[in-house]
Amino acid sequence: VVVADSRFPRDGRFIERLGHFNPLMPKDNEARLKLDLDKVKAWLAKGAQPSDRVLRFLDAAGLAKRAARSNPEKAVPRKERKARAEAAAKSA
Repeated sequence: VVVADSRFPRDGRFIERLGHFNPLMPKDNEARLKLDLDKVKAWLAKGAQPSDRVLRFLDAAGLAKRAARSNPEKAVPRKERKARAEAAAKSA
């Protein structure tokens, strides 16, 4: 987890390292996510904009509030679509 200028490439030069995240570790492991919360607070006060993934981490830590998102419903499974189409054909 780093602070980077938006004009730099994603994996390019960064200003300061704030912590690290290892997604391969179990979710209950303490070493999965390490953040220097004092540095994070300082950068947020300066106007830094966290990415969506980092905002999730900060929301879990209680530093920033993540806005609710509207997740669309998944498509209807194929078997149910086929059954509805057959029922519609029979009644028509």
